[in-house]
Amino acid sequence: MRSTALAIFAHPDDIEYFGAGTLLLLKEAGFETHYFNLSTGNCGSVEMDADETRQVRLAEAKAAANILGAHFHPPIRDDLEIFYDLPTLRQVAGVVREVKPSIILTHPPQDYMEDHTNTCRLAVTAGFTHGIPNFVTDPPSADTYPEDVFIYHSVPHGLCDPLRAATPIESFVDTSSVFATQREALAAHASQKDWLDKSQGADCYLKVLDELVLKVGRISGRFHQAEGWRRHLHLGFSAHDEDPLKDILGEKYFITPNPSA
Repeated sequence: MRSTALAIFAHPDDIEYFGAGTLLLLKEAGFETHYFNLSTGNCGSVEMDADETRQVRLAEAKAAANILGAHFHPPIRDDLEIFYDLPTLRQVAGVVREVKPSIILTHPPQDYMEDHTNTCRLAVTAGFTHGIPNFVTDPPSADTYPEDVFIYHSVPHGLCDPLRAATPIESFVDTSSVFATQREALAAHASQKDWLDKSQGADCYLKVLDELVLKVGRISGRFHQAEGWRRHLHLGFSAHDEDPLKDILGEKYFITPNPSA
């Protein structure tokens, strides 16, 4: 399989909350890693206007990607404007064809807000098109590729679906060894402290991450700090029902026999 991983998430800082630990471990394993948030994050401020917020959050996201050692791909939409439509799908598929990942990390199919849900749908369909030359991407220059693609869905915000039902976690990644770097990358999104404090009562956006990885670690029953994942069905994406993270991460990867949140 190709040693390339692409994280496709909605907003600047979503990768840091839900997938950066796994992305860092894949990089340690020799993978080329890529960082792609679909949104500019332009609504993420009560102090700056949209234009200034876009500029600040773009700089923060680039700094975070640099800390993670991942290739940065610029956003293509504004907040609350990520829709599952053809123009957006062509652009996301264009990035997939450019990067040619074997592993795609993204949001779960159900999450607390539509930007996350629509980003998941776009990432999944874009991954599906990786070997379909008759589907035209934007830009159209990138070639298709025949290798298998494996998609992993992160835990949702709050570890539950929009109707508050607990979401099962299929597998856990021990992120303890890379957590300091993950947290440093999240800290690069400094503009979000005031925004999350005022808009969501998050207290401290770094504390939210601290508590999340500890909670997922406790649920695993095995790791101190962890990220949780569910595999997408392999049909149409890969020839066999495989779990490459298991082989790549070894003892840092645990599949629970009874998935639960």
